[in-house]
Amino acid sequence: MSRANTVFVAPFALPSTLRFLRAAALLPDTTFSVVAQEPAASFMAALDEEVRDRIADIVSVADCHDPDQLEGAVRRVAASTGSEVTALVGILEPLQEALASVRERLQIRGMDRAEAGRFRDKAVMKDALRAHDLPCAGHHLATDAASALSFARGTMPLVAKPPAGAGARDTFRVDEVAQLESWMGSNPPSPQRPLLLEEFVQGREFSFDSVSVGGRHLFHSISEYSPTPLQVMESPWIQWTVMLPRDISGPEYAPILSAGPRALDALGMVSGMTHMEWFRRADGSIAISEVAARPPGAQFTSLISYAHDRDFYRVWAEVSILEEFTPPPRRYATGAAYLRGQGGGRVARVAGIERANEELGDLVVESQLPAPGQPKASSYEGEGFIILRHEDTDRVREGLRRAVEILQVELSS
Repeated sequence: MSRANTVFVAPFALPSTLRFLRAAALLPDTTFSVVAQEPAASFMAALDEEVRDRIADIVSVADCHDPDQLEGAVRRVAASTGSEVTALVGILEPLQEALASVRERLQIRGMDRAEAGRFRDKAVMKDALRAHDLPCAGHHLATDAASALSFARGTMPLVAKPPAGAGARDTFRVDEVAQLESWMGSNPPSPQRPLLLEEFVQGREFSFDSVSVGGRHLFHSISEYSPTPLQVMESPWIQWTVMLPRDISGPEYAPILSAGPRALDALGMVSGMTHMEWFRRADGSIAISEVAARPPGAQFTSLISYAHDRDFYRVWAEVSILEEFTPPPRRYATGAAYLRGQGGGRVARVAGIERANEELGDLVVESQLPAPGQPKASSYEGEGFIILRHEDTDRVREGLRRAVEILQVELSS
C-alpha cells in the first residue's frame, strides 16, 4: 500500500479541531501537513511534541475558505513533500465547499463540489431530499421580502436561517408574520443574501450520526436532545442535555433507520462522518432537519467514542484519509449535561460539585467544569460539560437530570 500524503485544513488551532488533527497526524504510513490562517510558528506552538514531530509542512494563508489560496497551499505541500497529495480534509462545515473545489482541481479523491453543495446549502439539500420522497420540513428560499411573506402567511410558526448556516446559532423562530416583516426591514433578503424559511417542526429532536466509506453506509448512532438547541438558545435558563441510549434497535427508531441512509445516498455521501438532525412529531412521523458532511460537534464524537469503546476521532481520520473502518458494537449508554450560567458576566464559581461527586461519581467519564473568571458562553453548549456512561440507559438518563439540578454555574459582573 502506498504512503498517504494528507493535508489537514484548520484555520485556527482550536481545541476541538486539534483533537481531530492529532488523530490524523498520528496515523501510520502517512505524510501529514497543515494549512492554517495562523502563522506557522503560533499554530505549531499549540501542538504537543508528538504531533509536531509528525508534521511535514505547515502553510499559512490569509483565508482557508478561498479555493485559490487553498489550491496554492496544497500545491506547495506536494512540492515540499515530493509527492502528490492524496487526501485533503478538514472538520469545519464552512470549509467543505472550498475543500471539494480544490479536490476537483487537483484530482484528489473525496467529495466533489456538487456533493458538498447539497450538504452546505440547506435549501438545495431539502430539494434533494424531497425529490427522493424523504421526510423533511416544508421550506422556501426567499430572495425578496414579498415571497418570504407569502410563504410565511401559510406556514406559521416557522424557522428562519441563512441557507449555509450551521447550528442553532444562526436560527430564530418566527411566530407571527409581523415579526418576520419587522426583521426583514433591516435585513431584507436578496439574491445575494437569501433567507431560508422552514416549517417549525414541533416534536422531539434527535441526531443521526453516521460513518460511510466509498459511498456505503456502515455505521450510525442516535442521540436524543433535551430540549431542542433552538429552545435552549431562546431560554437562557435552560440546561441542555444529550443522551445516547444503549439500544437503538427499537421500533421508535425504525423511521430514521430507514430514512437516514437513504438521505445520505440522495445527498451523495462518499467517505467520512456526517451529522444529521431530525425530529419525531407527536404522531410518530419524522422530519429530517439538516445534514452536515462533517463529524458532529459539542462533544458528540466523544459521546460516540465512550458508547462504543472506540476512539471516533481516530475513526474519522481512518475513514477520511485511508477509507478503512470496521463498525464496533454499542456497549454503553452515554450522555452529556451542558452547564450554563444564568445572567451575564464571568464565572464566579460552580456550586454543587461535592454533591455531584457523591451521587454521580461512578458514572462520570469526562468533565470540563467552568473555571472562575471564564466569560459567559454565547452558545447552547454553555461554559462546561459533564459526560456520563453506564450499561443501563435509565441510569444515565437519571444521572443527566440530576447533574443539571445539582451543578449550578454562578456568574458575576
